[in-house]
Amino acid sequence: MVFSSLVFLYIFLPAVLLLYYIIPRKGKNFILLIFSLFFYAWGEPVYVLGILASVIVNYLFGIALEKHKSKVLLTVNIILNLGYLAVFKYTGFAIGTLNKLFGLDMEILQIALPIGISFYTFQALSYTIDVYRRTVPAGKNIIDFGTYITMFPQLIAGPIVRYKTVERELRTRKETLADFTDGIVRFASGLGKKVLLANSIGQIWDAVRKGSESDMTTATVWLGMLCFTFQIYFDFSGYSDMAIGLGRMFGFHFDENFNYPYISKSITDFWRRWHISLSTWFKEYVYIPLGGNRKGTGRQLRNIFIVWMLTGLWHGAAWNFVVWGLYYGILLIIEKVWFHKVLEKIPRIFGHIYTLIIVIGGWGIFGFADVLPELKMGFIKGAFFCGNQGICDAHTMYLLSGNIVLLVVAAIISTGVITKFVKKFIVKHEAVYAIGSMVYVAAMFFASTACIVADTYNPFLYFRF
Repeated sequence: MVFSSLVFLYIFLPAVLLLYYIIPRKGKNFILLIFSLFFYAWGEPVYVLGILASVIVNYLFGIALEKHKSKVLLTVNIILNLGYLAVFKYTGFAIGTLNKLFGLDMEILQIALPIGISFYTFQALSYTIDVYRRTVPAGKNIIDFGTYITMFPQLIAGPIVRYKTVERELRTRKETLADFTDGIVRFASGLGKKVLLANSIGQIWDAVRKGSESDMTTATVWLGMLCFTFQIYFDFSGYSDMAIGLGRMFGFHFDENFNYPYISKSITDFWRRWHISLSTWFKEYVYIPLGGNRKGTGRQLRNIFIVWMLTGLWHGAAWNFVVWGLYYGILLIIEKVWFHKVLEKIPRIFGHIYTLIIVIGGWGIFGFADVLPELKMGFIKGAFFCGNQGICDAHTMYLLSGNIVLLVVAAIISTGVITKFVKKFIVKHEAVYAIGSMVYVAAMFFASTACIVADTYNPFLYFRF
């Protein structure tokens, strides 16, 4: 089940909200847990057993680690969590790589990837590590802990919510009308981003990605990558908005996951704004434990390299994701050692242009399933003005002219200009804001519903992670 489906919008969500608000306080987490498991089981019932096993194992390890601050216990827990992730996500990739490197013919196991496994595994790891560090108490109530791991708003595509963020709210939260109202508005915004923008722009990228190599002019390649740049942002940030909005409806306050990353002035700045929960996770649980920047420049650069290789692998079991992670690792090292002084001196607009070119090119790498067998050489040649079709042709102009309004709207919304305007001139007028919010929510639901009914193209890109 996805948020942008009629079943979720008009059956599942109203049902869970109704039961949640009529049941006594003590039963609210139980309702969330049951509905979250049902939500997860909708697509793949068998993997409910896997997520329940994750809940039970990490619940028991949390209690044990609170009683005994043991590195052995923590190491076993980390191995179990990462082993569970590795079996489902990386087994086929590892076997395929060994076959290619050594000319072997081992059978590649066809293991279906449980939805959201990377997200809830990282949440479980952050919990047990924080219990070991004594930064949070172990959860004593397995219903509350199970709700934390399985909570449907952020279960299958994040944001990655650390236990310390919601530990108190799991026990003593208070739902308010203001939070519920803000949650509906935030959810509607995310729904509009996903259905009206990401889906529409994604179809342009899909047409370019699947096109013939002989049609790859330079302009077509960059137009396709620009479309994917918008698609993945509105898809993932839209999902995060919906998750944060749903959390508010149930009294939870999740951390922000995006902060208008496409207005960044450097790659370092971009990664402070994009998928903030993942960057924070790797910083707190990998980069700092490795030594961070405390043990000299050489060790710091090594740590950056390791973190970004792992970041690439986290996103998927394919070589294009590894290359994409290393691409950013190398660029961040270059910025850290040499280029940051230049970026500080030049006008912001040039830093912004440099960042956008790097980011759009990076999404070109990200957008292919496997860089070794499937990446089209025509795509690469076209991007660097070496394609057979030159810089631009009639097909390029057709794609551009037919979608220019959509691209301009996407560019404006991705800068946050509209949000700033609303906050500055409308929010302070309570009556205007209240009426405007109701109209906005109704319009987003109506337009999104119409698009969902009319269109079969409705993927969520981050479900595979």
